[in-house]
Amino acid sequence: MVQLFVVMGVSGSGKTTVGRALAARLECPFYDGDNFHPAENVAKMASGTPLNDADRAPWLARLAELLAKHEARGETAVLACSALKQTYREQLRVSPAVQFVYLAGSFDLIWQRMTKRTEHYMKADMLRSQFATLEPPTSSDALCVAVDQNIDAIVAYILEEVAW
Repeated sequence: MVQLFVVMGVSGSGKTTVGRALAARLECPFYDGDNFHPAENVAKMASGTPLNDADRAPWLARLAELLAKHEARGETAVLACSALKQTYREQLRVSPAVQFVYLAGSFDLIWQRMTKRTEHYMKADMLRSQFATLEPPTSSDALCVAVDQNIDAIVAYILEEVAW
């Protein structure tokens, strides 16, 4: 069965960590959406300026194309991508095989995590803009997972809920 997982949420919610762990369990490729941003987007975020929809459009198109290629080849894959707005998720839902996994956590918990990161271009000060942009998905659009648990528990829950 082909499944295209999009692990989504605000910066610092654990998308990359959960996505890598999920891909390892599924023995499939993992992609970090951050690696697909054009240099201009990375520079903008690193300077503390939030991206707008126009900035995100070509990035989302590249990610949708990546998911479509995996589906066309009949391959399962995991993508970590913020997918903060419903319109972004609609663009990424290239087929019924796409399963969004929303990593939900409080501002305070994620702020604590982000202040400990030193190597990432997305700084903690930008978290407010992420929460302001976030349109949380409904339970019919995504599997909602609380991020206040350990990675193994999160991955086990995901696999149980999607009956993998």
